[in-house]
Amino acid sequence: MKIGVLALQGDFSEHIVMLRRIGIESSEVRLPAHLEGLNGLIMPGGESTTIGKLAVAFGLIEPLREFGKSRAIWGTCAGAIFLSKDAKRDQPLLSLMDITVERNAFGAQVDSFEADLEIDALKEATGSNNPYHAVFIRAPIIESVRGAARVLSALPDGRIVAAQENKLLATSFHPELTNDSRFHEYFLAMCR
Repeated sequence: MKIGVLALQGDFSEHIVMLRRIGIESSEVRLPAHLEGLNGLIMPGGESTTIGKLAVAFGLIEPLREFGKSRAIWGTCAGAIFLSKDAKRDQPLLSLMDITVERNAFGAQVDSFEADLEIDALKEATGSNNPYHAVFIRAPIIESVRGAARVLSALPDGRIVAAQENKLLATSFHPELTNDSRFHEYFLAMCR
């Protein structure tokens, strides 16, 4: 199993550290050729407009779309925005996942927070009944899911923060900034 991490901008190195910690080979993806031989791809948090513009500049948009038609992709924070079909503004998107995402939905950097989430799919996949402690930094919300997309988790007020559509996964939060590897393990199961 080999997982790529989109390494154009953002916190890609933290995902690589987490994958290494759980014994998974990973590689940085910056060019279309770097997608060859991968079982899945993680698109990290960062700045979604910058990630999109760099993906256009490096000729990655179409190769990433093709990759996502048959293999698993997980977008965290900005990566979730880039994965979506609608970010409610004009910016480069992969338009793979049938979700609408609102950028910076919780406010500025100073409004960042942490929350414990009940995620049934994670409990079923990992056997752990513990809540998932999620870190939100200038986080988006998943405003709506359509078609085959389904909600995996929402905050107590109903705002959606995790969704899945077949082999596509989107989280508003940053699992790579915790010591909890359950979300990475969940994604690996999607890649198999």
